[in-house]
Amino acid sequence: MARALIRPGGRSERIQIAVHAAVRALLEEHHGRDITVAMIAERAEVPPSTIYRRWESLSKLLEDVANERLVPDSIPMDTGSFRGDLEIWVEQVVDDISSGPGHALFRERINDVRAAQAAAGYVYQNLVCLIDRCAQRGEVVPVADRLMDMIFAPIIYRIFFTGQSIKKAYQIELIENALSSPGTTRPFESQTSIKEYVIYENHLQ
Repeated sequence: MARALIRPGGRSERIQIAVHAAVRALLEEHHGRDITVAMIAERAEVPPSTIYRRWESLSKLLEDVANERLVPDSIPMDTGSFRGDLEIWVEQVVDDISSGPGHALFRERINDVRAAQAAAGYVYQNLVCLIDRCAQRGEVVPVADRLMDMIFAPIIYRIFFTGQSIKKAYQIELIENALSSPGTTRPFESQTSIKEYVIYENHLQ
């Protein structure tokens, strides 16, 4: 059975706080006149895609700001193939950790081993969820540890240690290389699985 998707504690709330604050500030500056998602995204330091993914439209966002409601993160859509699911989800992860609030949170977690393990648990557990969906379709099932090493490790390194932005074309190339590798379906024999070291939020194992 597919596991529930989880998010790293605090990241979702920080993004919402930043977006809500941006909306309120822009409404005050523009005296209630029209503001755009692009303006909000720039002020909140998040990609416009993050706003559309969480709120779907400007009107829904404005309604939530008025009511101060917490909007939960959405589950990546089922595209009908593991590769399709992975492409959408990797793009969401890159958007999240490249945004101002998400980037700051992950920077903090890198300096705290336990917090970093919780962040790793978020990525690993969500990846396992997508792999479970893959298995239910009868597709060839990859090993989560292999995908972590081949897709997410280079992304994290480039964002947090070199300061690079991650292009969509590079994300797709990483995914293509991983899924075309004959070793992707074989567990590592020389290294302990990541699942033995990460911390799962909400006690998901």
